[in-house]
Amino acid sequence: MPTAPRSGRRAPPIALLFATVLIDLIGFGIIIPILPFMAPTLGASNFDIALIIAVYSVCGGIVGPWWGRLSDRIGRKPVLLICLGGTGLSYLLLAFSQTLAMLYASRILAGLMSGNFGVASAMIADLSPPQERAKAMGLLGAAFGLGLVIGPFLGGVLAGDEGRYMQVGLVAAGMSLCALIAGIFLLQESHSSESRASAKAENQAAGKLSLWRMLQNNGNTLLAVQFFLQNSCHTTVSYLFPLWVGAYLGWGAKEVGMVFGIQGIAMAVLQGGLIGRLVRWMGELPLLLTGASLMSLGFVVATQADSAALILLAFFTTITGGTLCTPVLNALVANRTPNHLRGRMLGTTSSSAAFGRVAGPLLGGVLLSLTDFHWAWLGGAAAALLIA
Repeated sequence: MPTAPRSGRRAPPIALLFATVLIDLIGFGIIIPILPFMAPTLGASNFDIALIIAVYSVCGGIVGPWWGRLSDRIGRKPVLLICLGGTGLSYLLLAFSQTLAMLYASRILAGLMSGNFGVASAMIADLSPPQERAKAMGLLGAAFGLGLVIGPFLGGVLAGDEGRYMQVGLVAAGMSLCALIAGIFLLQESHSSESRASAKAENQAAGKLSLWRMLQNNGNTLLAVQFFLQNSCHTTVSYLFPLWVGAYLGWGAKEVGMVFGIQGIAMAVLQGGLIGRLVRWMGELPLLLTGASLMSLGFVVATQADSAALILLAFFTTITGGTLCTPVLNALVANRTPNHLRGRMLGTTSSSAAFGRVAGPLLGGVLLSLTDFHWAWLGGAAAALLIA
């Protein structure tokens, strides 16, 4: 059973985990505004850009449950540190990419090392009682939001009008190294040796449990599907928006980074300060429905947008809706899962989210290649409606 946080003892580990994840996500965020502009310099088409985004998530989806299960066996901290180190290496490879194949390789390595978020979610669940879990997951989401504030803004500024992409990759690698060092010296293990021994005994008693049976037994099958859909919508926006504003407004990496930065501030405020209050006021499921509705509305606005104001309104509405969904989904899954399966379960839902991040850019890329932005946004609206 999870141990409730004790005043003065459990709060610091959560704060340190927040800081470690934030540093890592700044490194991740730096890359967001440059990929759509860096890839064409290496000979990539619009569909290649979608594939480059998707291959990261394919690899993450394949290994997500494995990283989670490994964290149940050997502890959360070592798995998190391995992933941080591997992510830093992927950014170095990106920085020195001279061909499209090298760029693909850098994103494949990054995807294979992307167990961070699932393992960090398991650590948060270990350290928080059920009634406070949505709020605690919101803090993790706030780290993501702040990463999207500082990271894309920094990436856009570092790239500049000259497209200094090597410099961006090197800074991203440095951020991962900082997170790794902070994790080594400051993070505490949340899944104790006693808990790991107990989990091992319970797993042996239960026998070999398939992913499908685990999801069914804990009532998380539908939630895993919602993780898939929510992340499909989110990455559809991340893929289409830079191309959209580049085509219609003539924007580049700098302007895109600034927009992602502003949205990241909103995400950090919403998830870090308001999610707990919203859950107490509305309840988890109504809040999830509200988020899905906002995502759908944003996509519909995008289909009709013919000015910079409407384009930005569509973007902010869609991402805000997704921001409401993420911590609620994580809290619902963690609350329904016993301690000995928590890492594997959150790794599995993280994997489902990763495959959603594959489907979103691919759907957007196919629709954009065959039709235009109007139909690409309509495809996202259809996926968002399915979440509810």
